[in-house]
Formats: sequence, C-alpha cells, structure tokens
Amino acid sequence: MAQTETALVVRDTVSNTEKKIEYDPLAPSRAAFYSAVVPGLGQAYNKRYWKIPVIYAGIAAGVYFYVQNDQDYDRFRNAYKRRLAGFTDDEFYGTGAEPVISNDRLIDAQKNAQKNKDVSILVAIGFYLLNIVDANVDAHLRQFNVSEDLSLQPKVEVDPIRAQTQYGLSFRYNLQ
Repeated sequence: MAQTETALVVRDTVSNTEKKIEYDPLAPSRAAFYSAVVPGLGQAYNKRYWKIPVIYAGIAAGVYFYVQNDQDYDRFRNAYKRRLAGFTDDEFYGTGAEPVISNDRLIDAQKNAQKNKDVSILVAIGFYLLNIVDANVDAHLRQFNVSEDLSLQPKVEVDPIRAQTQYGLSFRYNLQ
C-alpha cells in the first residue's frame, strides 16, 4: 500500500507584508514648524506638493492688493492735501472750473482704500496661518490608520416586484 502525504496550508495572519508607516508623534509639530518658518515647507514635508502654489498664490494676492490699495490711498490723500493748500491741478480735478471728484468723495476714497488695505493684509496673514494649520492637520491625518477591516458603503437596489428603489448602508467590521 502506498502512503500519501497530505499537506496542511495555514494562512499567516501574524506577519503582514504591507508596508506600515511608523507612528511619529513629532511629525505634526515638525510640519507646522517648517510651515511657520517657510510657507509651504510643511506641505513639502508631508509630500503634498500641489498645495504649495495655492498657499503662495493666496499670500501673493493679499500682498498685491495691499500694495495696490496703498498706492491708491496715497494718490487720494495727496490730491486732497493739495486741494486744501489751494492747488487745482491734481489728477481728479479735471479741466473745468468745478472739480470732477469732490473733496468729500476724496475723503471717502481714502477711507475705502484704507479699509481695503486692512482686508488685504488680513487675507495674506490668513493664508499664512492656514498654511501652518494645514501642515499640522495633514501630518496628523497621514498617520491615521485606514484599514479595509472597517468600511461603510451605500447600497442601492431595485425591487423587481414593486419596481421601487431601496436604499441602505452596509457596515463591515472584520476581526482577525
């Protein structure tokens, strides 16, 4: 009689071949520090390179509009000061005997330009702070464990008897 050998195959559940990222508790603070020193450096540390141009565009837009409104403010202020000194040759006076833009309007234009300057600098500071917060949160979320063992999926079925759509959610939780 011939003796047959049987092999028992056991699935290895202890060693996982997937590459796991080690948990680094200082990664979020390091990313935030890098972004505080140089805007966008924390995003580069997190390997989210596409966010860097967005950050610089936001900061640059705030600075650009600040400079533009500062120039407008100086123009309106200088014209108003020249009118108070008795001159009628500013760029807003026009060629006739009456000014095209009145003194009251020049004062309002100065106030609007000053308010727009303030908003522009707040936008630039806001993008700078958002850059730091984004780097910190993104570094936290990079270390978040996302596993296939826990999933929530929507489910849509059509009941052929009643011809109605049925909606549901399926929740799966694997313990291995």
